[in-house]
Formats: sequence, structure tokens, C-alpha cells
Amino acid sequence: MMKHNPIVGCMRWGIWGENFNTKQYETIIQQCLTIGLDTFDHADIYGHYTTESDFGAALKDNSSLRTQIKIITKCGINMLTSNRPIHEIKSYNTSAAHIRNSVEQSLKNFNTDYIDTLLIHRPDILMNPVEIAEVINELKEQGKLRSFGVSNFTTSQVSLLKKYINIDHHQVEISLTNIDSFNNGVLDQCIMENIEAQSWSPMGNGIFTDKSEQNLRILFTAEELATKYNVSVNEILLAFLYIHPAGIVPVIGTTKFERIEQAKNSMQIELTREDFYRLLAASTGHEVA
Repeated sequence: MMKHNPIVGCMRWGIWGENFNTKQYETIIQQCLTIGLDTFDHADIYGHYTTESDFGAALKDNSSLRTQIKIITKCGINMLTSNRPIHEIKSYNTSAAHIRNSVEQSLKNFNTDYIDTLLIHRPDILMNPVEIAEVINELKEQGKLRSFGVSNFTTSQVSLLKKYINIDHHQVEISLTNIDSFNNGVLDQCIMENIEAQSWSPMGNGIFTDKSEQNLRILFTAEELATKYNVSVNEILLAFLYIHPAGIVPVIGTTKFERIEQAKNSMQIELTREDFYRLLAASTGHEVA
């Protein structure tokens, strides 16, 4: 099974986290490139609609850097924030006008003329698949968009949209603290339909801060395996995903290059099937039936 490099998540690079300045953005982008990581994950709402433009400032007047990287961004959530005073409540919007306007704004923010991948951030109950297909195809024909996908969709929602347009990627929460995708058909569908499975929060949401029984079981087992393989616990948590035949691509949401580097190193770990099931049992609290 072919493993794919992790994606570098940028949600916490701006005001929702480290609040990098332009030089710091340039530095960490270059560091990622030195270890072969060239894909950066965004969403229009990150940093209350500011992180895209902060990242884009590092690309301004630097066309050579832009050609070395791939940009993923998402749209479809209307967030309540002073940066979007027109929004009266938090809601979802996948209308053609909203998607088109979001892409145009992202292009300006990133100082680029194309987005490598656009994802619909959350499933919109009112989404019209024909309308979405038409605007995505229009943006592709204009050279503004190269690939398309979804995030946090159910299998039926993916099937509905896929009837009208090709879906290249599906980004969903997958980790030892959230194994739903192993059983709800999401990963099965990714394999069957040749959709790239991307995992957000791949190490586990709150795994190091929430002292729940589940998290303590997972960390105890991960620490044992980290000793066995002579690696870090972080690398074991990611190796758990890499063994799956869907070819899960983790989105690494850290602001520390050292942890990004660990994520890259985790690709070299070849867990045994029994080690995978040890970790799974730690997650569920019981061995398989």
C-alpha cells in the first residue's frame, strides 16, 4: 500500500494559535519543503477569516515559492465574526454564488491565480448538487481550481454529490479517539470510489489534555509501542492510520516544526496487524468480538 506525505494544517498558524508574522510563515513553509511536505491545509474561516491572507503575505512577490506548494482551502461555513458583519447567525452556504465568491476571495488572500484543492467544509442541508457541480466545473474551466472534495460528509451525501461531479478528496476526523470512519462506510467508500481520505485531528482530539479513561488507555498502549519501535508516541498515533488500506493522509495541525517532522517520520513505521488491534482495543476498551 502506498503511503502519502502528511498534509500541513495551518488552522493554528494565525490568530487562533501562534499568530505567526510573515517571516515566520516563510520559515515554516520552507522547513516543510526541506522534508518533502508541500501541501498546506486552510479554510476561509480560519483566524476569523484572516489566516489565508496571513499565509498569502508570505507568497506575495514570491512566485517560486508558490510553484513549490499546493494549497487546500475550504468554504461553506458562514461564521459569526466582526470580519463578516453581514452574517446574522452561524450557518452553511453552498450556493453557487457563495462558492464562487469564496474562491475569488481566497485567490486574493493567497496572492495566487489558482487553488489546488477546494473542499466543501460541512454538509449543507440545503445543498443543490447540480448547482455545486456547475460552479465547480466553471471554476475548473477558468483555471482557478484544480481539484475538488468535501469534508465531514456522510456516505450518502458523498454519493449524492458524486452523481453530478467527481470528488477527489474527503477530509474527516479519523484517529484513535474517533474511529467512526472505520465502521460507518466512509473509508470503504473512499477505497471503492478512489477518493483520497484525509484525516483531521489525526493524533486524537484532546488526547494529551483530556484525561479520560479512553485517552489514558490509548496513551498507555501507544507508549508501549513507542518503546518497541523506538519512536515517539505521536508517531505511533499516526502509524495507526497509515496501516489502513484506504491510504489515509493525516492533516497535521501543529505549529511546531519538530512535530511536523515526526509526522513525516511516522510513515516509516510498519505496525503489525496485532499492534493495530492493540491500539484499537485501547480505543474501544475491549478486544474485537
